[in-house]
Amino acid sequence: MTEEGQKRSAPMGSSWQNRAFNGPEDFDTWDRCISRGLLPSMLPAQYSNGLEIHQAPGYVVVRNEMIHEARVIPLDSRPRLSQAIPQYMGDSRGRWERESLVVETSNFNGKTAATNPGTSGSPTQNNIPTSHALRILERFTRMDDDTINYEATIDDPIVFTRPWKVAYPLRRNLTYVIYEYACHEGNYALANLLSGSQAEQRAQEKNR
Repeated sequence: MTEEGQKRSAPMGSSWQNRAFNGPEDFDTWDRCISRGLLPSMLPAQYSNGLEIHQAPGYVVVRNEMIHEARVIPLDSRPRLSQAIPQYMGDSRGRWERESLVVETSNFNGKTAATNPGTSGSPTQNNIPTSHALRILERFTRMDDDTINYEATIDDPIVFTRPWKVAYPLRRNLTYVIYEYACHEGNYALANLLSGSQAEQRAQEKNR
């Protein structure tokens, strides 16, 4: 990360970290059931990793099981949204290049992480921020009847010293069932994390 990226990383919080939490703002957007953002919504996480890709005339829709988001990607030449309208998942536009669907996304609000917290390594090393300058180029290439090769290049000059890329296969699973991810229906995890953290802080103060 750049110096600015490291600066933005320091205050980031997640339920996967052992730290004090004093309010909902201390948690990331995934903990708060708002959004995982892009690229995290396309990366494997701890559970509920299902994806559905739907095609309709002039559109492709990528539906995520986790946080139940659906990204609607126009395939025509319509102009992008104004930069004054930033979004958690950005503003995507797609096009076909031979056998590959190429999707360019910009207009991010810089409020989500660049990867899924807590999925690998030290939780503190997963505090990877994004900024409004984030640009993501995705490529979906069908390899056979049951496999799509997924590639994404991430470019955020405010956070990263250079662009980086991730690639892995998406496998069709006809037996997999996507259930409703009703994250906001009694998000008791957040309340429990807050009350537990505050009780721990009171105990520490009492023992001083």
